[in-house]
Amino acid sequence: MHSPRCFLSRVGLLPKPGSLPWCATKPPGWSQLFLGSACEGNFTNVIPKKCQRRQKSQKKPSHVGPLDGSWQERLADVVTPLWRLSYEEQLKVKFEAQKRILRRLESYLQKLNGVNVTTSAPKAEGLSCLLHPIIPSPVINGYRNKSTFSVNRGPDGNPKTVGYYLGTWRDRSIVCVQSNHLKNIPEKHNQVAQYYEVFLRQSPMEPCLLFHEGGYWRELIVRTNSQGHTMAIITFHPQDLRQEELNVQKEAVKKFFTTGPGAVCDLTSLYFQESTMTRCSHQQSPYQLLFGEPHLFEDLLGLKIRISPDAFFQINTAGAEVLYRTVRELSGVNSNTILLDICCGTGVIGFSLAQYASQVLGIELVEQAVEDARWTAAFNGITNCEFHAGRAEKILPQLLKSKEDGHFIVAVVNPARAGLHYQVVQAIRNCRAIRTLIFVSCKPHGETTRNIIELCCPPDSAKKLVGEPFVLRKAVPVDLFPHTLHCELVLLFAR
Repeated sequence: MHSPRCFLSRVGLLPKPGSLPWCATKPPGWSQLFLGSACEGNFTNVIPKKCQRRQKSQKKPSHVGPLDGSWQERLADVVTPLWRLSYEEQLKVKFEAQKRILRRLESYLQKLNGVNVTTSAPKAEGLSCLLHPIIPSPVINGYRNKSTFSVNRGPDGNPKTVGYYLGTWRDRSIVCVQSNHLKNIPEKHNQVAQYYEVFLRQSPMEPCLLFHEGGYWRELIVRTNSQGHTMAIITFHPQDLRQEELNVQKEAVKKFFTTGPGAVCDLTSLYFQESTMTRCSHQQSPYQLLFGEPHLFEDLLGLKIRISPDAFFQINTAGAEVLYRTVRELSGVNSNTILLDICCGTGVIGFSLAQYASQVLGIELVEQAVEDARWTAAFNGITNCEFHAGRAEKILPQLLKSKEDGHFIVAVVNPARAGLHYQVVQAIRNCRAIRTLIFVSCKPHGETTRNIIELCCPPDSAKKLVGEPFVLRKAVPVDLFPHTLHCELVLLFAR
C-alpha cells in the first residue's frame, strides 16, 4: 500500500524537492522592544529601506504569467506579503502601519471643529493616545485554524485545481495556485485541499467556475482545533440536479473521504452545502453533515468552546488568547459591571470576563454561533451570560433600555471588516451607562474610521448622536496574522 505522500506524488500534487523558496526557522526570542508597557519610540526609523520599498510595491498583479517568478513565490507575495522578512522585522512594519493609521485618525478627528478626540497630553510617536508596543503572536507558522480554498484553472489550465487565486476577475487573469507552500496554513489544511483536488479530478462532474457557465463543485473550507480534529465543508452548486442525483454526489465524496484515498486525511466531520450564491448562511442553505461529529471543540482560557461550521472564531487560537487577555486588562470590568459583547461570535470574549462581571450580554447575527455560546456557557457552568441572536442594530437599542438605569456598562465590539451598523453606533453613543468602550478591529480604516468618528465627534442631533463623545485613551496592536500585513488593533475609549 502506498503512503499518502507517494499517492500525492503519483498524481502530481506534491512540489518537487527544493522548490520551496524558504526553509523553516525557529521563532526569534523576544526582548523588551516588543513587550514593554508603553511605546517609547523604539521603532522610529528602524524598517530597512529595502523593506519599505517592498511594502510600497505590494499590489495585486494585473496579469499572470511565468516571467514574474515561480507561481508559489508570487502567491506567497500576495497572500503573505511579509514572508521574506524575519518575524521581528514583520512586527516593526506592522507597528509603523498601525502608528500611521492612528495619526491619520487623530488628525482627521481634530479637524472636526477642534474636537478633543484623545487625551490632551501628547504621548510618544507624535500621538495623543497611548500606543502600546505590538504584542507578537505566540505561533508564527501554520497558525490558521480555518482556511478557504477555491476551485479554478491552475497554471497548467486544469479547471479542477484547488488553491488560492492569483490575478483579478476584472482582467480575466485568475489562476488558482496550490497553497502547500504558504507559511500561515497548516499541513493538515493543505493535505485536505490536495485530496479534494484528487477527488475533483476523478469526478465526472465539472467544477463551478462561474455561476452562469454551469458546473457543480465549488470551494472547500477546512477547520481544525488544537487537538488536531478536522472539519471539512464542501460547497456544491446544485444547478438543476434532482435530489437523487445530488445524493449520488454526496455519497461519492463521503466514500472518498471515509474509505477511499481521502481517508488518510482522518476527517472528524464532513459537511456538504448546496449553494447558489457566493456565500450562504446555514439559515439560507443548511450545512448537511455527511459523517462525523457536528461540532469542533477548542480549549481556550481554561474553557471548552463549541464551534459550529459557520460560527466565527479567531483564526489564530494561541493569538486569540493573547487578544482576549488584552481586552480583559483594558476593560476594567468588576462585580458592579455589565459587559456588553457586540458581534460576540461564539461568546469567548464574554466568557473570558464573566467571572469578573455581574452579567454578560452577547449579541450575534449567526444563530449557530449563539447556540454554540449557550452550550459553552452551560457546559462550563457559567450562569451569568445571556446571548441574543439577530442583527445588533435591532436588538441593542431595546436591550440597552432595559439595562441602562443604575448600571455601569462596559461595551466590547469586534465587528467584521464592514464595521458597525450606524444604528449600533447611535445606541452605544446615546447610552449614558456605557462609560468604557473596547473596539477590536483587524481593519482600523474604512468603515471603522467612520464608526470612530461618530463615536468621538461633538453631539449632532441631526445624526441622532446626542450622547457625550468618547475619548480615545489607548491603542494596543496584537498580531494574530504573521506574514501578512494585517493586525488586530484594540482601542480603549472612555468618557
